[in-house]
Amino acid sequence: MLKAVLIPLAVMAMAIAAALWLGGPGPIAPMASINEPFAKVDFSAVPPNSHYTARDGTQLAWLHYPPANPGSATRRAVLVHGSSARGRSMHPMAQALAAAGFDVAALDLRGHGDSGERGHIAYIGQLEDDLEDFMTTQAWPGPTTLLGFSSGGGFVLRFAADARASLFDRYLLLSPFLHQASPTKRPGNDDWVSIGLPRIVGLSILNALGITAFNHLPTLRFGLNDVAREQLTEQYDHSLATNFRPHSDYASDIRRIQQPLRIVAGTEDELFDAARFASVFKEAGHAVPVTLVPGANHMGLTLDATALQAVVAAANLE
Repeated sequence: MLKAVLIPLAVMAMAIAAALWLGGPGPIAPMASINEPFAKVDFSAVPPNSHYTARDGTQLAWLHYPPANPGSATRRAVLVHGSSARGRSMHPMAQALAAAGFDVAALDLRGHGDSGERGHIAYIGQLEDDLEDFMTTQAWPGPTTLLGFSSGGGFVLRFAADARASLFDRYLLLSPFLHQASPTKRPGNDDWVSIGLPRIVGLSILNALGITAFNHLPTLRFGLNDVAREQLTEQYDHSLATNFRPHSDYASDIRRIQQPLRIVAGTEDELFDAARFASVFKEAGHAVPVTLVPGANHMGLTLDATALQAVVAAANLE
């Protein structure tokens, strides 16, 4: 009887050990449509880093874009970048929102840019704690909209379903990542990220048992070129990969939304099927307004003039 129990446990333990050791993300070629558009962006006017102190004492970086007419802003916009990126990747959008009268904060989320060790966070849920700490330490007297792009949009959805969601009175998702199995993901389009699925499965089993000691192991690697690699984050550990997205039951996140929420996406998005966002949210039980920008691809949503106008318009709507 004891042998019948111990042998399967030993086999499972060996399988998990092998997954942790050998099952990480493999090499991935740079994805041109993600890397190349930024070569044409003028970053000369990016403001110097501002910082706030998170609850663990870490200094986290953010960029402040005051409104074009000082003292005129009645609303703040807090921007969350996409996977691998940092606050400066949202520079054109931050400028457009500031020109439209918003007081803008573009964050380097922990594990990105100049906020802590790139690719790592201490625990799943730390990103939500950091965002709460930003709102507490950098208090704004008026209403605030939280905007997130791509994986950042997925994280913004996660926060909109959180108990602290009332820290923001509006939410705007920009071509958000929902889930690898969501109908919005274009089939077979895995050119941007290499996924260490065996390691993810092994770590998920251990996490379910309360064992998080191996969550520092990388599970995602992004298709960066040599130039982008100097500025961006090449890989995520398991904690960051799990935290910087919606919960696995993303439909439950959608149902828990309380504040007004909108979506903006480009019709030519090569990663996500923008036309399906409306139906996915409706089927999950919470229909939301969706703006589709003709001709905009994934990165174009944050860079093209027409797309930026659509984002500013959506941010201004009740």
